[in-house]
Amino acid sequence: MNADETANALERPPEAPKPRPPCAGDVAAIYRRHLVDLASLVRADIRPTEPGTRAWQHAARAAIRRRLREHDKLPEQFFEALVRAGVYEPDPSFNAQFIRPAVENFGRRRVQTALLGFLRGGTNAERAGAVRAWYWTCMPWRHKAHAVGIMEPVDPAEWASLADLRAAWREAILREFVSNEDLAVRRFVLRELTLRNEDYYPADLRVLIGEAIRIGRTHTDEHIRHWFEIQFKA
Repeated sequence: MNADETANALERPPEAPKPRPPCAGDVAAIYRRHLVDLASLVRADIRPTEPGTRAWQHAARAAIRRRLREHDKLPEQFFEALVRAGVYEPDPSFNAQFIRPAVENFGRRRVQTALLGFLRGGTNAERAGAVRAWYWTCMPWRHKAHAVGIMEPVDPAEWASLADLRAAWREAILREFVSNEDLAVRRFVLRELTLRNEDYYPADLRVLIGEAIRIGRTHTDEHIRHWFEIQFKA
Protein backbone atom coordinates (compact mmCIF):
# COMPACT_ATOMS: atom_id res chain seq x y z
CA MET A 1 0.00 0.00 0.00
CA ASN A 2 1.54 3.33 -1.02
CA ALA A 3 1.45 6.53 1.03
CA ASP A 4 -1.38 8.11 -0.98
CA GLU A 5 -3.60 5.03 -0.59
CA THR A 6 -2.98 4.90 3.14
CA ALA A 7 -3.73 8.60 3.58
CA ASN A 8 -6.96 8.36 1.59
CA ALA A 9 -8.13 5.23 3.35
CA LEU A 10 -7.43 6.65 6.80
CA GLU A 11 -9.27 9.93 6.19
CA ARG A 12 -12.11 10.05 8.70
CA PRO A 13 -15.67 10.66 7.50
CA PRO A 14 -16.63 14.31 8.05
CA GLU A 15 -20.10 13.35 9.26
CA ALA A 16 -18.79 11.36 12.25
CA PRO A 17 -20.63 12.35 15.44
CA LYS A 18 -18.38 13.96 18.05
CA PRO A 19 -18.59 13.42 21.81
CA ARG A 20 -18.20 16.47 23.98
CA PRO A 21 -14.62 17.37 25.03
CA PRO A 22 -13.23 14.84 27.53
CA CYS A 23 -13.24 15.62 31.23
CA ALA A 24 -10.01 16.62 32.87
CA GLY A 25 -8.33 14.17 35.22
CA ASP A 26 -7.35 10.52 35.23
CA VAL A 27 -9.69 7.80 33.98
CA ALA A 28 -10.55 6.46 37.46
CA ALA A 29 -11.49 9.95 38.67
CA ILE A 30 -13.65 10.55 35.60
CA TYR A 31 -15.42 7.22 36.11
CA ARG A 32 -16.06 8.10 39.76
CA ARG A 33 -17.47 11.48 38.73
CA HIS A 34 -19.83 9.86 36.22
CA LEU A 35 -21.10 7.46 38.89
CA VAL A 36 -21.71 10.36 41.26
CA ASP A 37 -23.52 12.32 38.53
CA LEU A 38 -25.74 9.38 37.66
CA ALA A 39 -26.46 8.66 41.31
CA SER A 40 -27.52 12.25 41.74
CA LEU A 41 -29.94 11.95 38.83
CA VAL A 42 -31.59 8.82 40.21
CA ARG A 43 -31.37 10.15 43.78
CA ALA A 44 -29.36 7.18 44.97
CA ASP A 45 -27.55 7.54 48.28
CA ILE A 46 -23.85 6.74 47.74
CA ARG A 47 -21.84 8.21 50.58
CA PRO A 48 -19.42 5.56 51.81
CA THR A 49 -16.32 6.54 53.72
CA GLU A 50 -13.85 5.54 50.99
CA PRO A 51 -15.05 6.83 47.60
CA GLY A 52 -13.23 5.40 44.60
CA THR A 53 -12.39 2.02 46.12
CA ARG A 54 -13.67 -1.20 44.57
CA ALA A 55 -16.12 -1.60 47.46
CA TRP A 56 -17.40 1.92 46.84
CA GLN A 57 -17.87 1.19 43.14
CA HIS A 58 -19.89 -1.96 43.90
CA ALA A 59 -22.04 -0.08 46.40
CA ALA A 60 -22.58 2.82 43.99
CA ARG A 61 -23.56 0.56 41.09
CA ALA A 62 -25.95 -1.40 43.32
CA ALA A 63 -27.62 1.78 44.60
CA ILE A 64 -27.98 3.16 41.08
CA ARG A 65 -29.36 -0.14 39.79
CA ARG A 66 -32.02 -0.25 42.51
CA ARG A 67 -33.14 3.28 41.78
CA LEU A 68 -33.23 2.74 38.01
CA ARG A 69 -35.62 -0.16 38.50
CA GLU A 70 -38.11 2.19 40.11
CA HIS A 71 -38.54 4.18 36.87
CA ASP A 72 -40.98 3.05 34.19
CA LYS A 73 -39.49 5.51 31.71
CA LEU A 74 -36.27 7.44 32.16
CA PRO A 75 -36.29 11.17 31.34
CA GLU A 76 -34.08 12.64 28.64
CA GLN A 77 -31.30 13.84 30.95
CA PHE A 78 -30.49 10.23 31.85
CA PHE A 79 -29.25 9.37 28.34
CA GLU A 80 -25.83 10.98 28.44
CA ALA A 81 -25.25 10.01 32.08
CA LEU A 82 -25.96 6.34 31.37
CA VAL A 83 -23.86 6.16 28.21
CA ARG A 84 -20.88 7.93 29.77
CA ALA A 85 -20.99 5.73 32.84
CA GLY A 86 -21.13 2.68 30.55
CA VAL A 87 -18.19 3.89 28.49
CA TYR A 88 -16.04 4.61 31.53
CA GLU A 89 -17.02 1.46 33.45
CA PRO A 90 -13.75 -0.54 33.44
CA ASP A 91 -15.35 -3.95 33.99
CA PRO A 92 -17.15 -5.39 30.91
CA SER A 93 -19.32 -7.43 33.27
CA PHE A 94 -20.83 -4.32 34.85
CA ASN A 95 -21.24 -1.83 32.02
CA ALA A 96 -24.46 -3.62 31.06
CA GLN A 97 -26.05 -2.00 34.13
CA PHE A 98 -25.80 1.33 32.32
CA ILE A 99 -26.00 0.40 28.64
CA ARG A 100 -29.04 -1.87 28.81
CA PRO A 101 -31.28 0.75 30.47
CA ALA A 102 -30.08 3.27 27.89
CA VAL A 103 -31.08 0.93 25.05
CA GLU A 104 -34.43 0.08 26.66
CA ASN A 105 -35.36 3.71 27.25
CA PHE A 106 -33.78 5.56 24.33
CA GLY A 107 -33.45 2.96 21.59
CA ARG A 108 -30.69 0.81 20.17
CA ARG A 109 -29.93 3.20 17.30
CA ARG A 110 -29.38 6.20 19.53
CA VAL A 111 -27.05 4.34 21.91
CA GLN A 112 -25.07 2.74 19.09
CA THR A 113 -24.71 6.11 17.39
CA ALA A 114 -23.35 7.60 20.61
CA LEU A 115 -20.83 4.77 21.03
CA LEU A 116 -19.75 5.17 17.41
CA GLY A 117 -19.11 8.83 18.15
CA PHE A 118 -16.84 7.90 21.07
CA LEU A 119 -14.97 5.38 18.92
CA ARG A 120 -14.38 7.90 16.17
CA GLY A 121 -13.63 11.00 18.22
CA GLY A 122 -13.10 10.17 21.89
CA THR A 123 -10.01 9.81 24.01
CA ASN A 124 -8.25 6.45 23.94
CA ALA A 125 -9.99 5.52 27.19
CA GLU A 126 -13.36 6.40 25.63
CA ARG A 127 -12.57 4.46 22.46
CA ALA A 128 -11.74 1.33 24.45
CA GLY A 129 -14.81 1.85 26.63
CA ALA A 130 -17.08 2.24 23.62
CA VAL A 131 -15.92 -1.13 22.30
CA ARG A 132 -16.58 -2.75 25.68
CA ALA A 133 -20.05 -1.19 25.82
CA TRP A 134 -21.04 -2.02 22.22
CA TYR A 135 -21.58 -5.69 23.09
CA TRP A 136 -24.61 -4.80 25.20
CA THR A 137 -26.25 -2.90 22.34
CA CYS A 138 -26.26 -5.91 20.03
CA MET A 139 -29.60 -7.51 19.30
CA PRO A 140 -30.24 -10.98 20.77
CA TRP A 141 -30.80 -13.88 18.41
CA ARG A 142 -33.10 -16.90 18.57
CA HIS A 143 -33.58 -20.22 16.82
CA LYS A 144 -35.64 -19.78 13.70
CA ALA A 145 -38.98 -21.53 13.80
CA HIS A 146 -39.12 -24.84 11.91
CA ALA A 147 -35.45 -24.52 10.89
CA VAL A 148 -33.10 -26.63 12.98
CA GLY A 149 -29.76 -25.00 13.66
CA ILE A 150 -30.63 -21.68 11.99
CA MET A 151 -30.60 -18.49 14.03
CA GLU A 152 -32.30 -15.18 13.36
CA PRO A 153 -32.50 -11.82 15.18
CA VAL A 154 -35.42 -11.54 17.56
CA ASP A 155 -36.60 -8.49 15.59
CA PRO A 156 -35.63 -8.92 11.92
CA ALA A 157 -37.08 -5.53 10.96
CA GLU A 158 -35.02 -3.67 13.54
CA TRP A 159 -31.95 -5.70 12.60
CA ALA A 160 -32.35 -4.64 8.98
CA SER A 161 -32.88 -1.01 9.97
CA LEU A 162 -29.53 -0.95 11.81
CA ALA A 163 -27.44 -2.27 8.92
CA ASP A 164 -25.95 1.17 8.31
CA LEU A 165 -24.68 1.42 11.89
CA ARG A 166 -23.16 -2.07 11.80
CA ALA A 167 -21.30 -1.15 8.61
CA ALA A 168 -20.13 2.14 10.11
CA TRP A 169 -18.95 0.32 13.25
CA ARG A 170 -16.95 -2.24 11.23
CA GLU A 171 -15.35 0.59 9.27
CA ALA A 172 -14.49 2.56 12.40
CA ILE A 173 -13.03 -0.52 14.09
CA LEU A 174 -10.83 -1.25 11.08
CA ARG A 175 -9.62 2.34 10.84
CA GLU A 176 -8.92 2.43 14.56
CA PHE A 177 -6.83 -0.73 14.55
CA VAL A 178 -4.72 0.48 11.65
CA SER A 179 -4.27 4.10 12.73
CA ASN A 180 -4.27 4.05 16.53
CA GLU A 181 -1.03 2.76 18.05
CA ASP A 182 -2.33 2.74 21.62
CA LEU A 183 -1.91 -0.84 22.84
CA ALA A 184 -5.03 -0.95 25.01
CA VAL A 185 -7.21 0.38 22.19
CA ARG A 186 -5.78 -2.10 19.70
CA ARG A 187 -6.37 -4.99 22.07
CA PHE A 188 -10.00 -4.01 22.56
CA VAL A 189 -10.86 -3.30 18.92
CA LEU A 190 -9.21 -6.60 18.02
CA ARG A 191 -12.29 -8.36 19.38
CA GLU A 192 -14.49 -6.54 16.87
CA LEU A 193 -12.31 -6.88 13.78
CA THR A 194 -13.93 -8.64 10.84
CA LEU A 195 -11.20 -9.35 8.30
CA ARG A 196 -11.85 -12.76 6.77
CA ASN A 197 -14.64 -11.52 4.50
CA GLU A 198 -13.77 -8.49 2.37
CA ASP A 199 -17.41 -8.20 1.29
CA TYR A 200 -18.16 -6.57 4.64
CA TYR A 201 -16.33 -3.46 3.43
CA PRO A 202 -16.72 -1.11 0.46
CA ALA A 203 -14.02 -1.45 -2.18
CA ASP A 204 -12.19 1.73 -1.15
CA LEU A 205 -11.60 0.35 2.37
CA ARG A 206 -10.34 -3.10 1.48
CA VAL A 207 -6.80 -1.81 1.15
CA LEU A 208 -6.86 -1.43 4.95
CA ILE A 209 -7.56 -5.13 5.49
CA GLY A 210 -4.11 -6.10 4.24
CA GLU A 211 -2.55 -3.34 6.33
CA ALA A 212 -4.38 -4.53 9.45
CA ILE A 213 -3.21 -8.11 8.88
CA ARG A 214 0.37 -6.94 8.38
CA ILE A 215 0.26 -4.89 11.60
CA GLY A 216 -1.26 -7.77 13.55
CA ARG A 217 1.15 -10.43 12.36
CA THR A 218 4.23 -8.31 13.05
CA HIS A 219 3.07 -6.55 16.22
CA THR A 220 5.35 -6.55 19.25
CA ASP A 221 2.43 -7.54 21.50
CA GLU A 222 2.15 -11.31 21.85
CA HIS A 223 -1.62 -11.21 22.45
CA ILE A 224 -2.25 -9.37 19.17
CA ARG A 225 0.11 -11.60 17.19
CA HIS A 226 -1.50 -14.74 18.63
CA TRP A 227 -5.00 -13.54 17.62
CA PHE A 228 -3.88 -13.08 14.03
CA GLU A 229 -2.07 -16.42 13.99
CA ILE A 230 -5.28 -18.14 15.05
CA GLN A 231 -7.46 -16.22 12.60
CA PHE A 232 -5.20 -16.64 9.59
CA LYS A 233 -3.39 -19.91 10.20
CA ALA A 234 -2.78 -21.98 7.10
